[in-house]
Order: sequence, then C-alpha cells, then structure tokens
Amino acid sequence: MDLSQPVEENYANPKTCFFHVLFKASALAFYILSTLFADSFVIIFVVTVVLAALDFWVVKNVSGRILVGLRWWNEINEEGESIWRFECLDQESLARINQKDSWLFWWTLYLNAVVWGIFGIFSMVRLEVDYLLVVGVCFSLAIANIIGFTKCRKDARNKIQAFASRTIASSFSSTLHSAFSLV
Repeated sequence: MDLSQPVEENYANPKTCFFHVLFKASALAFYILSTLFADSFVIIFVVTVVLAALDFWVVKNVSGRILVGLRWWNEINEEGESIWRFECLDQESLARINQKDSWLFWWTLYLNAVVWGIFGIFSMVRLEVDYLLVVGVCFSLAIANIIGFTKCRKDARNKIQAFASRTIASSFSSTLHSAFSLV
C-alpha cells in the first residue's frame, strides 16, 4: 500500500446519507413526473407535500443529528414568543464528524431549496398559481431546515468558542497563580 497517496474517506453513515437524499429526490421526482403525466392536481399536491414533509422530518430529526451532529426545534412560550432551541454534539464528537457526510448534508440541503425555487420561478412565468402553491410549501419546508440548521451551526460554533476561551483563560489563570505562588 502506497502511504503517500491520500486515503479516500468513505461515508460513515451510508444508510442515513441514502435516506437523506432519497426523500428529497422522491419529492422532486414525483413533482416533475406527475406534472408531465398526471391530470389530478389534488393527487400531485398531496403526494408531493407529504414527500416534502417526510424529507423535512427526516432531515430535522434524523440525518441532521447523525450526519452533522446538529438538531433544532422551535417552541412558542406562554407569552406567544418564538424560541429557537439547538442541540449539538460536544466538541470532541463534532471533530469526528465525517467530512463526506457533512458535505452531502449541506450541499443537498441548499440544492433542494434552489431547485424548488427554480420550480417556483417556472410556475410564476407559466402563471400556474396552483402549482406555485405546491412549490411554495416545499420551498418553505426546505428554507425552514436551512434556517434551523444554519442557526444551530452558528450556536454550536459560539459554544465551542466560549468553551475554548474559558479553557484557555482557566489554564492561563492557573499558570499565573502557580507562577506567583512559587515566588
């Protein structure tokens, strides 16, 4: 084995990656194929939205946690205010996240929204308000996941930076304390 060649990293969670892509692809494929071959708008709407909702749930609750170590949700408190909640793995576990898994997660998350956005533009240009409704729901679900995971990633970075700052400050403080206690 030639050690000078870089080792190709495989997907650490191929089943999760598969289902992460499958639900996105199935909603998009059904929408594309059904608009070409089906006449019933109700069936197109219901099946496409159900597939997009399944994708939303899988990404938010399963693949986000497994592939990038992040999870988010939104709550409404007693005063009616929206409160975002974030979960992330600890720093050591986040460092072990597979880069291919992470790359696949983020690219498909953004690409999915872009494709639904393009479909929305086509629906507007063709003046198909009913199909714009389907696309709008699917686009909204995709954007909600993007916003949630982006906020969660920023929150995780802030927590890691705060932990690093506390650790460095504590280490520096104990070093100074021990240096002056010797004098």
